[in-house]
Amino acid sequence: MITLTTLAAAKLKELLAEANKDPANNVDCLRVAVKGGGCSGFSYAAELDAVAEDDIVEVSNGVKIATDPMSLRYLDGMEIDYVNTGVQSEFKFKNPNATTSCGCGSSFSTEDDPNKTP
Repeated sequence: MITLTTLAAAKLKELLAEANKDPANNVDCLRVAVKGGGCSGFSYAAELDAVAEDDIVEVSNGVKIATDPMSLRYLDGMEIDYVNTGVQSEFKFKNPNATTSCGCGSSFSTEDDPNKTP
């Protein structure tokens, strides 16, 4: 399961409401996925989107989180937080499956990463 902290959920609810002010938009979830690449092997991808038929959907603090089965393998147990220091604000990924990550926190690798060099 992927979870959101209270602060992350509050910010995402704000962003979803803002996105849906445009009638052309129909977003109802945070889509989280894993993509190949990044300096550590995998990169996180997150965007506001609509739930698709083949998504795995979870709800955390009132926000729907959609992901695909392959990504969930690498993201299960992850917590997403929102940090606002006054100078900078960002979502932080706390992934217990990551064995290494880059300095900026946007990419990671795991023990069973097929792209990892021995």
